[in-house]
Amino acid sequence: MTTLDELCELIVDCEHKTAPIQEYGIPSIRTPNIGRGYFLLEGVNRVSEETYVAWTKRAIPQGGDLILAREAPVGNVAVIPSGEHYCLGQRTVLIRPKRNLVDSYYLCFLLLSPQLQGQLLGKSSGATVHHLNMKDIRALSIPTLPALAEQHRTASIIRAYDDLIATNQRRITLLEEAARRIYREWFVALRFTGHESVPVKDGVPEGWLKSSISEQTSFFNRGIAPKYDDMAKGRVINQKCIRDGRISMGPARRQSKEVKPDRLVQMGDVLINSTGAGTLGRVAQVRSPIEDCTVDTHVTIARPINEDSSTYFGQALLNLEPIFSDMGKGATNQLELSRADIGAVKIWQPAKHLIVEFDQFVRPMLEQAEQLSVANLSLVTARDLLLPKLMSGQLDVSSIQLSDEVAL
Repeated sequence: MTTLDELCELIVDCEHKTAPIQEYGIPSIRTPNIGRGYFLLEGVNRVSEETYVAWTKRAIPQGGDLILAREAPVGNVAVIPSGEHYCLGQRTVLIRPKRNLVDSYYLCFLLLSPQLQGQLLGKSSGATVHHLNMKDIRALSIPTLPALAEQHRTASIIRAYDDLIATNQRRITLLEEAARRIYREWFVALRFTGHESVPVKDGVPEGWLKSSISEQTSFFNRGIAPKYDDMAKGRVINQKCIRDGRISMGPARRQSKEVKPDRLVQMGDVLINSTGAGTLGRVAQVRSPIEDCTVDTHVTIARPINEDSSTYFGQALLNLEPIFSDMGKGATNQLELSRADIGAVKIWQPAKHLIVEFDQFVRPMLEQAEQLSVANLSLVTARDLLLPKLMSGQLDVSSIQLSDEVAL
């Protein structure tokens, strides 16, 4: 065994103050921006060159350096990619390994292994928010490392999973953005197929009508007050599950209350966060079957009348996210988006043949995005199963064929 300090050139804490931020500039990495082996840069704070220089007097972050979260979430860590410029944000630590002894990515994955995560969490303290102190970080016990070449090989296997997951995620984003652009092109800018030959009166194509969301649904209601039970078969979607136009079942919980069939989520259902600041108004559509699952009372289900209109209906409500988020009523921390207020919002009912054409054009994009999301879940599971076995030496690295491992 050795210590983290002995394997590193330096371990540096961030500035103990808040950096002035701006819309453009160098990313300032705070703890919410550090995932498990990768950075989460959506909505990242940015700082000016002047702030960056002032905040990097102790050490300028370099490609291959690690950034560790000292708190919330304790122990998350990622490697700065080569050529990228990042600034240390609040409650983070810069770790620079000795490159002649340690592969940066190997050390990152080692710190994410159950053995080291147990140490990090065990050393964290605090009455309300757990955090790590610098002395304990430097004194972390690290098992004897294999030869550098073996470290490279081990890290490359795990990185292959991460690279494929990232590639799939980029493809998902492109497909979803394409679907939204087509919706806006057809139904906002009114440049739909054959628009040149459709008469327009008062800015409205002939045959188009406006009707309320409630009139375009076959089921429209809030969810249940669940009876949580970790051993139950049923699941319940909450506000945390709905983000970036997608549904993540990671934050969903098990529950045992009996649920009426119409309150179980179905393919094509649009889910709308209806309580609380920050998440209010977020929208996502169910694009793959989820068995024995409902939503809690903070989420509204809007079920389109028929399958042919579900793609159009989902994109129309996704386009209304900014409006929904501003419709909340009540105290700042107890904002409510009532079913009646959502239902009263009017959206266009274009000509039926346009809705069908839109579905035929866009649905395959969204289905492909969903397939990639499912593939990523499998890749993450496989990666997380492989990681501890590789880092503990249970698997012989030389026996693993990299091409076989990522061909899932």
